[in-house]
Formats: sequence, C-alpha cells, structure tokens
Amino acid sequence: MMRMNISISVFTLCFVLLVSTTLVFGRPATFQEDFRITWSDSHVNEINGGTAIRLVLDQSSGCGFASKKQYLFGRVSMKIKLIPGDSAGTVTAFYMNSDTDNIRDELDFEFLGNRSGQPYTVQTNVYAAGKGDREQRINLWFDPATDFHLYTIRWSHQLIVFYVDDVPIRVFKNNEAKGVPYPKSQPMGVYSTLWEADDWATRGGLEKIDWSKAPFYAYYTDFDIEGCPVPGPASCASSPNNWWEGSAYQTLNPMEARKYRWVRMNHMTYDYCTDRSRYPTPPPECFAGI
Repeated sequence: MMRMNISISVFTLCFVLLVSTTLVFGRPATFQEDFRITWSDSHVNEINGGTAIRLVLDQSSGCGFASKKQYLFGRVSMKIKLIPGDSAGTVTAFYMNSDTDNIRDELDFEFLGNRSGQPYTVQTNVYAAGKGDREQRINLWFDPATDFHLYTIRWSHQLIVFYVDDVPIRVFKNNEAKGVPYPKSQPMGVYSTLWEADDWATRGGLEKIDWSKAPFYAYYTDFDIEGCPVPGPASCASSPNNWWEGSAYQTLNPMEARKYRWVRMNHMTYDYCTDRSRYPTPPPECFAGI
C-alpha cells in the first residue's frame, strides 16, 4: 500500500490526520494508482486485479514503469520475482532517479541475469550530483526466481541503505564534510525496467542472451512508498520528525550490522572501494564504515 509522510503545522493537524489516515489505510494497493508505464505498454501486464504486474522482455522490446510522483527522502520497496532459468544478458532494475541530465541523482538495484544454476548478481550504485561509478556487487544467497523477495531503499539526510529481505547489503553515508556529493536536494521518482544488456550484464558480456528462451518474465507486487511527495508541503523533507530521520535509523542496529558484515564477507564479489585499477587511492567515503 502506498503511504505518504506529511509534516504539517499544528493548526492543520486534525484535518490532515484525517486525510492521511485515509491514504494509509483506505486505499487498495494497485499499480495504476501510483505508477505509469514509461516504455512498451504491451509488455507490462497487470495481474491479480492490478495488485501485481508482469514485465516482459522479448526480441521486440523490453519495458519499464515509473511512479507518478517524485519523493524527497523516505523508503521505497517492492517485492520482485526474477527471471527463472537461463537469464544471462538480461537486467531487471529497480531504482530511484531524479530525471535530470548532467547532475542527476540515482539509487540503483540492478539484477544481472545468469546462466542456469549460477547465482543471481545484484549490482548497486549511487549517483549524486551527476557523479556515479560507485558499483558494488553481491551474489544472492537464495534463488530469487522461485518466489517473491523484498527489495528496499531507505534514504535520509544521513545515509542510504539498500536492503534485501530486510538484510542490509549496502550503506552509503552522507560524507559531504569530506567533499563527497550526497543526494539531498533533488526529488526522485521510483522506476523499474526489464531490458537486454548482454554487452556487459553477465560475466562482463561474455555470456550472451539466449533468445530461444524468450519471452523473459519478471513479476512485481507489494509496491510501497513512504516519503515526502514533490510537489507537496515544503516542510516535509526538512522535518526531523519523519521516522526515517530518527536516531534509531541513522546507523545500523547491532543485528543489522552483523547481517551486513556477513553479506560483505560471504557474498560480495565486487567493490569499487577495493578496485585499485580504477581508484589507486580509494575515494574518501570508502573509509566511512557502517
């Protein structure tokens, strides 16, 4: 169910609480209410009364969708069931994007297809003020094509956390004091795409897409956004009362920290922070820890 967090004046509190309660509890969670198709209508199919969708990739086209609104800080999540079997050369993406050109902000989940029997790779990336090249990759510890799994991005003034089934797999802190750009001024929409990328997606492009296995399907459900809508009340994004700005969410709790270290020790396959061919001197945010 889509939810909005709105910071307001005391004078209007009673009225908006009544409205926001309706928004939180009274609306059915359907795709059409909060999303629009951005690419190839015929390849985005609503199922289960619009509470879930199927994305299709074949030789004629991939496809994509986006939220109707943009948001500044908050949490977004979706449950996704990825392409089963031989999905080499495909990319299923779930991300936030400011929809700007040279100075775009973006927070990426990219699920890189595999050959049958190999683990799915998840690539994350962070763009701030147009600066990206911060890729990290992990291999998932389960088969993400047999059932739905929850993928979440939490974004506050202090840090960004990527989660897989409530397990943190990446933390990106606000290190503006060290000269590191951080996305904090541009609202972002929520996007997803399914597309062909066999020039790089699987083993650096060595594994090509097998079109005899097409069409390829990815499924989505449980769309959830809690954030400050833009346009919307200007006071929302700056409010310290939003739950994601609370002290409990400015770092990982001890259990999350253990899970995070487990992922990095056992499932991380690439980290830009340790790639000396690209960064002989690691970028300053690489020393921030968790």
